[in-house]
Amino acid sequence: MPKTKWFKGVFPALVTPYTEDEKIDDDAFRKLMEFLLPNVNGIVPCGTTGEFMYLTENEKRHVIDLAVDEVKGKVPVIAGTGCPSTKHTVELTQYAKDAGAKAALVVSPFYLKPSYKELYEHYDALNNLDFPIILYNIPQCTGVHKKWWTTEGLAQLENVIGIKDSSGDMGFMMALFEKIKGKISIFCGNDEIGMPALATGADGLILASANLIPDVWQEIYMAVKNGEIEKAQDLQASIQKLARIIVRNGANQAVKEGLHMIGMDMGNSRRPVMPGGPFKREDREELRIQLENLGKIPKRKIEFEVRDNEIIESEYPAVPYTPPRISDFTMKVGEGFAGPPIFELAHIDLLIGVKDGPVGAAINEALEKQESEGNDRLRIISEKPKTLLVPTVTVRTKRQAENIYSHAAKGVNLAVEKSINDGVLPPAILDDICMIANVFVHPAAANRHRIMFNNYKAMLHATRKAIEERPSIKELLLEKECARHPFKYTP
Repeated sequence: MPKTKWFKGVFPALVTPYTEDEKIDDDAFRKLMEFLLPNVNGIVPCGTTGEFMYLTENEKRHVIDLAVDEVKGKVPVIAGTGCPSTKHTVELTQYAKDAGAKAALVVSPFYLKPSYKELYEHYDALNNLDFPIILYNIPQCTGVHKKWWTTEGLAQLENVIGIKDSSGDMGFMMALFEKIKGKISIFCGNDEIGMPALATGADGLILASANLIPDVWQEIYMAVKNGEIEKAQDLQASIQKLARIIVRNGANQAVKEGLHMIGMDMGNSRRPVMPGGPFKREDREELRIQLENLGKIPKRKIEFEVRDNEIIESEYPAVPYTPPRISDFTMKVGEGFAGPPIFELAHIDLLIGVKDGPVGAAINEALEKQESEGNDRLRIISEKPKTLLVPTVTVRTKRQAENIYSHAAKGVNLAVEKSINDGVLPPAILDDICMIANVFVHPAAANRHRIMFNNYKAMLHATRKAIEERPSIKELLLEKECARHPFKYTP
């Protein structure tokens, strides 16, 4: 039997909320825990997603105190107490014990990359505190991989009750099942392989995305526990894109922005991580769509005013920064960028406006000029709403023509269709508006499916941004230092 029976289930790795001046936001933190408690088996403050490396020692203690006070024994609090030095780790772990935490999650000492002997001595020192210790393996951050033989030795320490493995290395996890299954609890910390890890023997999950979808992860956990593997597989597939976005693109900032989308403002990460940095803007739009697909961003009534004093209501997947009334259709501007791979990247600059305004005039003038010149470089690819496709790159070959006018155009039209179905472009306004889509397809692009799908994503993002008038001035000022050319960055 494992050393403890309580350490199993779903434990979110909590974000640490900040105010605009980067102070810890106590009220937001309590609100987050209140949201999570009905669907989780425990919580983990001061972990990687909680930006423990950016917190002072006093701030870490404050966050641990907040968690213990808010939870009030309803579920276990596992405090992240890992520090680069053994001395500071022991001191913080002792504090967590005295504060009322149930256990400590202790990451491998980082930066100077201790040897395996030094790693053992580090945890052996913690073992003397007579307090439950959970090993934490995240080599992509620490530079130190515990290896199965090291973990097997550490598992023998009396007060080591579990391990969280965030490496995503299934071979390593399978070795853990072989060597220490039943001795200590084995937890998966990689969102992309949560269900497979459970199905092959993991006792639970400590995940960043559990801040956003604790109910789905609990459903996956229970499905595996009850032998409903096909159900669990389907659920994992339904969240796989969301999990991939979070794991691979700066989890702490991604989770915070996702929480904001569903109505809980947690602020931004502390520097050097910035909005638009590791968590890129195209990924933010995709995260929003995934949350919509999971029912986390419900539709609500938004007013559209295309013509003066003519109000049309639409059921719209609105987020906190969606305007309650969308008006002034003189000319709206949106931009979308989507990939991979490199040659199939899609970039769309979009104009939306009323037909008798500047956008409609530009379409008519461009088509008249084209007809007089006897070419067909510009194409109307939809009549409702009237949509003009303008290639960014000169079309020189038959394959390039097929890529832009067939595959890219199909993606654009599918995005418009979805925008109509989602209420972003209400059917009642389609006869009044028109659009110009400036579409980039690389001359070397070859993968027809990716051309279509990337242009679908880029057009979907561009349409929403245009309608919601994003990015706002506040966003631009906040993210200006993260501006990057997608193909080349020179400081």
